[in-house]
Amino acid sequence: MKKYYIIILFFTLPYYIAAQEVFDLKRCIEIGLDRNYEIRITRNDEEIANNNLTRGNAGYLPYLNLISGYSGTINDTEQRTTSGEISKNNGVHNQALNAGVNMDWMVFDGFNIQANYGKLKELQKTGELNTRLAIENFILNITGEYYNYIQQNIRLSNLRYAVKLSKERLRIVEARYTIGAGSRLEMQQAKVDFNADSSMLIKQHEVIFKSRVHINQLMAMDNVEQPLLVPDSIIEFNPLLNKDDIWHNLQASNVFLQLYERDKNISVLDLKSIQSQYYPYLRLNAGYGYTQNMYDVGNYNRQRNLGFNYGFTVGFNIFDGFNRERKKKNAKIEVENKILEYQQLELSLRTDLSNIWMAYQNNMELTNLEQENLQTAHDNYGIALERYKLGDLSGIELREAQNSLLEAEDRLVEAQYNTKLCEISLIQISGKILAYIY
Repeated sequence: MKKYYIIILFFTLPYYIAAQEVFDLKRCIEIGLDRNYEIRITRNDEEIANNNLTRGNAGYLPYLNLISGYSGTINDTEQRTTSGEISKNNGVHNQALNAGVNMDWMVFDGFNIQANYGKLKELQKTGELNTRLAIENFILNITGEYYNYIQQNIRLSNLRYAVKLSKERLRIVEARYTIGAGSRLEMQQAKVDFNADSSMLIKQHEVIFKSRVHINQLMAMDNVEQPLLVPDSIIEFNPLLNKDDIWHNLQASNVFLQLYERDKNISVLDLKSIQSQYYPYLRLNAGYGYTQNMYDVGNYNRQRNLGFNYGFTVGFNIFDGFNRERKKKNAKIEVENKILEYQQLELSLRTDLSNIWMAYQNNMELTNLEQENLQTAHDNYGIALERYKLGDLSGIELREAQNSLLEAEDRLVEAQYNTKLCEISLIQISGKILAYIY
């Protein structure tokens, strides 16, 4: 019966694996761009900025109001004429009813309306840039974690190999002990080393689990513990990046520089808005309505009006306690600060570029060096194992050779991973990280 189960498993396992969705880097990014909560929130904020970009919001268009009202008074009145006659009326009820349409339109206010509209445009562009920034940060984070997941899986394979080597050593020493050619101390030490490697292997499963959960969280998956079947088993990086090209792309496309440029433009528009107070303003108003008054006493008991009214207002603020001048000076300083902040950011990005580029170059050199070290460590372990089998090498010395091999494997994958992180950071700082989508 067991034989049949093995046969069934042999034929069904490929179909089970094929049925699992493969999560390569592009697929992870696509899912995250559609589901990630931070990106969705930022896109909603961008939509709000788009909705706010209207001429009416800037003040170009008039306001039109439909109004109606009713009021009344109940008074006791006493009137005395010049001849001395007195007329008294108690409970006089006067009523007023009105309804109409009123329009109010600020035609000119010293170019403040134009400044407001320009500011709304800048805020719309800022919303677009914030969405782009959220997307770039997401790609940076998920790309880094994706390759960390690959790195941890490589380490898992290395630790499995280490456990296999320790198990082989334990088998040899147990065989020697059985025939009386080995000591119990050596066998116990081999068991200790085997258990230590097994413990590291168990801990590595936890590290991989956390990495997988983090990737699922970035993709906003409903089940953050779902398995990830990734097609990549090695970390490859681009060794042909050019520092000058990255710098030129940074100046043209870096999202932080563009955001600071928008902030500077908004400060300039705020200055124009303040300067508009030095101009007069012109406001038009018009209305069409109906009013009806009803009186309890007098020669008339009712009066009705139906008609059109219009007018305009011209005004100019002559003196406001020097507040305009104060605001103007502060706005100019704010514009200067934005220019300085832009230059400071540009310098900071140049510094970051230099540091990341140096790390990129060093880690590539380390990768080449560690590849040579790994080959040497493999050869050394092979020689040590053969000498150990012949009884020409102690268990401690074999363990040192094994540890050297594992450390060389870890250093190599770490150098590859760090090089990849530097590559991702260089692409991100140059403003070209969206290329990972395509």
